[in-house]
Amino acid sequence: MNEAGKHVARAAVLLMITVIISRILGYGREVALYTLFGQNYVTDAYRAAFSVPDFLYMLLVGGALSSAFIPVFSACVATGKEEDGWKSASIVFNYIILLLLIFIFFAYFYTQPLINLLAPGLPAEYSSLAVKLTHIMLLQTFFMALNGFAMGILNSYNIFSAPAIGSLLYNLVIIIVGISFVDQLGVAAFSYGVVLGAALNFAVQIPALRKVGLKYYFSFDYSNAGFRQIMMLMIPVLAGLGVVQLNLFVTQNLSSGLGPGAISALNLAQRIMNLPVGIFAVSVATAVFPTLTALVAQGEMDTFKRATSLGIRAIFLVSIPSSLGLIALGEPLIKLLFEQGEFTVAMVKATNEALVYYCLGLFAYSSIQVFNRSFYALKDTFTPVAAAFATIAFNIFLSVKLVEPMGHKGLALAYSLAGILNIILLMVILRIKVGKMGGAKIMTSFCLSTGASFLMFVLVRHLIGYFDSALIFAHDKLALLFSVGAAICLGTVVYGFIIYLFKLEESELLLKMIRRKLPQKA
Repeated sequence: MNEAGKHVARAAVLLMITVIISRILGYGREVALYTLFGQNYVTDAYRAAFSVPDFLYMLLVGGALSSAFIPVFSACVATGKEEDGWKSASIVFNYIILLLLIFIFFAYFYTQPLINLLAPGLPAEYSSLAVKLTHIMLLQTFFMALNGFAMGILNSYNIFSAPAIGSLLYNLVIIIVGISFVDQLGVAAFSYGVVLGAALNFAVQIPALRKVGLKYYFSFDYSNAGFRQIMMLMIPVLAGLGVVQLNLFVTQNLSSGLGPGAISALNLAQRIMNLPVGIFAVSVATAVFPTLTALVAQGEMDTFKRATSLGIRAIFLVSIPSSLGLIALGEPLIKLLFEQGEFTVAMVKATNEALVYYCLGLFAYSSIQVFNRSFYALKDTFTPVAAAFATIAFNIFLSVKLVEPMGHKGLALAYSLAGILNIILLMVILRIKVGKMGGAKIMTSFCLSTGASFLMFVLVRHLIGYFDSALIFAHDKLALLFSVGAAICLGTVVYGFIIYLFKLEESELLLKMIRRKLPQKA
């Protein structure tokens, strides 16, 4: 493995460990919320309240900024033009924050009609609750914007630890504040926790920013070359994210009319599906992005293609068994984590039904993380956006067609099918753009992973069925923990043994990532 691959492996290990802890805390947050309130119009209102703040963040910072800012700023760092990079970053920051404050102001005063549009199925009482919660959480958008800039800068310097620690703190604070003040504030306690968590998320990154030599310029010089370059990269991404958010809004709009708890069931199922995506795919993609950007800037295209191919194959190796494993273990896993308090058996069933269909597209949404960043490293933001336009239109079409016969399951299936179309488009276009990328190796890895995963699936289902039918294993938490844990161990051993026999390059990468000691500095 070359030096670039070793660095990516080290960074990815650190990210995966912190993301695993963050995800555990994130699920602790969900467990606390659903145990206290269940899946009903209260939690639907809480989920709907995230719509406007999340839209503002993703539109201005979360997706558009990171995809345009990191390639330009990383190139400045890699070519010794840091001063220019800081000036351009400051100008972008000033414009983004100004726009964000304006949008927050208008969103605050027009929240009710926005909620009526995004979740028309909510009864009036819960629609008003959603408005109240939105007003609270709009403040977190400002802190998350600061966090987005900080993370982009630190990732450009290959520093990943501070942003990762911030995400841990974010979830931990939500849990503590939510549980501590639920009696006094109700579900709003979790909204206040979101705001405080976002503020502390940014605060813990300040020392790392100072360490890299943070520089700020109060300037709105739109003629700055770096600023213009970032804006030109951002414009198509803004359009694409607008379409993505439209798709999410359509899904929420349709699910809000399916009865109490439908929004929450889809949201929880998607969060469970995204667990492997967040732990592994995002970690690999985030770690590889600055490396890909530097390779393109230095003209090392062969290494760029090998790194992209290896990243995709490594993601297949984990995401495919993860999807079939979640399908096999979905119901007992949801029972283990959430069936207590106000979370009933019917809620377990509704969430698991959505999870099965979401998992069909897990491998696709995992792989998209790397494919998109490969295009961004090439400073091509148009292609991912064009692919997004096509697939989201397909998603909306399928959602409208499937929601009546299949209910919330149809919305999950539409989401998965759209993701598969997206990855096919990106793979074909990237092949045309940069040439051969080891397509035979990618397909071989996909087929081997799928075959081994199906065998694992069958064995895991049989084991769960045995535990379920055995009289000694009643449906209490300890029994569920034992059966789920045993099934996960069996599945991991069987799948790992089969894959190990083939001595794949990507399996060697995974083994080295697991064995490698964490670096002293990220």
